[in-house]
Amino acid sequence: MVTPLHIRIAGTHSTGKTTLARRIEMELRATGLTVTRTGGLAKRAAALGFPKMTRHTIASTEWIIAAGAAAVREAELTAEVVIIDRTAHDAIAYLQAANQHRHETILTNDLARLMALADLHSHRPAGYLATVLDPAMPLAAPIGKDPDWTETGFRTAVDEYLHQLLAERNIDHLAVPSDSHATAVRAAVEAVHDAMATA
Repeated sequence: MVTPLHIRIAGTHSTGKTTLARRIEMELRATGLTVTRTGGLAKRAAALGFPKMTRHTIASTEWIIAAGAAAVREAELTAEVVIIDRTAHDAIAYLQAANQHRHETILTNDLARLMALADLHSHRPAGYLATVLDPAMPLAAPIGKDPDWTETGFRTAVDEYLHQLLAERNIDHLAVPSDSHATAVRAAVEAVHDAMATA
């Protein structure tokens, strides 16, 4: 049995992650591969009563990382490629931005534990894409979205913490500006086929 490949897509909200994931899924399916996308973790967490956005906590971060890992494992049962819309590193970046927003500090031991958990569940990517926030792009909150959705400082902080984290952890990734999505889709599809050719 071939081990399923992962495409991970990270980024602050409303930077095109889900659109990227859908386009990559469509391109891969067109080549005959079975593909599953995971996502929706923030909505599930909120439905369970976990705090989110600027109220994000150690507990909500740990739940999102663990639930995300479980979703990937389930997807691997039926897919050759799993596209992960929101990574474990996203959850940590949101926590860091939330603490900055609240002028709070994360205990070193707590952050180290979450980092280790994220690293543990971030193995085997055929590709890792990280969208880059374009502050010039207009942002309108869809009906029913959390009021923090359009909080510019918070959204920017998530973007900055995420890219800083990826650099510090030496995580090989492709930064995806708003005008480079087509290039990113091609790169992801090529990465999957290259990985399968050498498996």
